[in-house]
Amino acid sequence: MRISTTIFLTDETITPVRLARELEQRGFAGLYVPEHTHIPVERTSPYPGGGDRELPREYTRTFDPFVALAQAAAVTERITLGTGITLVAQHDPIDLAKQAATLDHLSGGRLTLGVGFGWNREEADDHGVEWATRRELVRDRMGLMRALWAEEPTAYEGEFTGAVRPSHAHPKPVRGGAPRTLVGGAAGPKLYEHVCAYGDGWMPLGGGGLSRTLPELRARWQDAGRDPAALQIVPYAVLPNPGKLAHYAEQGVEEVVLQLPPGDETTVLRRLDAYQQYAQVGP
Repeated sequence: MRISTTIFLTDETITPVRLARELEQRGFAGLYVPEHTHIPVERTSPYPGGGDRELPREYTRTFDPFVALAQAAAVTERITLGTGITLVAQHDPIDLAKQAATLDHLSGGRLTLGVGFGWNREEADDHGVEWATRRELVRDRMGLMRALWAEEPTAYEGEFTGAVRPSHAHPKPVRGGAPRTLVGGAAGPKLYEHVCAYGDGWMPLGGGGLSRTLPELRARWQDAGRDPAALQIVPYAVLPNPGKLAHYAEQGVEEVVLQLPPGDETTVLRRLDAYQQYAQVGP
């Protein structure tokens, strides 16, 4: 089992360069970082971490994930570099396709594009996103990006996003077609539809309830004509223990993303020391 990590990297935490070097030296498999462009002060969207809790400070200070991961890519050779997740609805898809393909190319094909739909309605509103149709918008934008990543110039016209004419767009993702793509979100038919349409797998937050949810996702995956052996399940932002990781392994999970605290260098390295035992679980 591959053991990766995620962290809210901010202007107050350990740097991407120091963390990436430490992860590679210690045998961890990857680094994933989240995205928020901004957090409007007048916010009515409830914090997904629970109830009436105040939104943690790190949400308001996150680095741009592609810039942070580019720094990490420049000082490493092996670890996966992932977004957890990219708020696709809040991006111009032509620009995002270029950013993702460039990072994937420069890192030697190490990008994992985590795709999500967002929870902060106020943030999305400022980007002009129609909340009720944001999932359909994401699907369209993924279709447009995949047209730009195609080997031959390919047109795309979506219902909820703009069109792109057949174009020369380089670099291309290293593996061809698209970088590795994982779809985040809560289990359910809508989520499964997106995973099967354009994903390589699912990135469930916390990883709870997999024994209940995975049979349906696997059935839908096969119904969509996808290779059953190709479906990837990557539990995200996990606080680990040996029993939990053993359970994931029983469910066919081959990568788990452990949560790091949004702290300074000393705090984060101390947590990596504690996680070291898990980094040796597998290659």
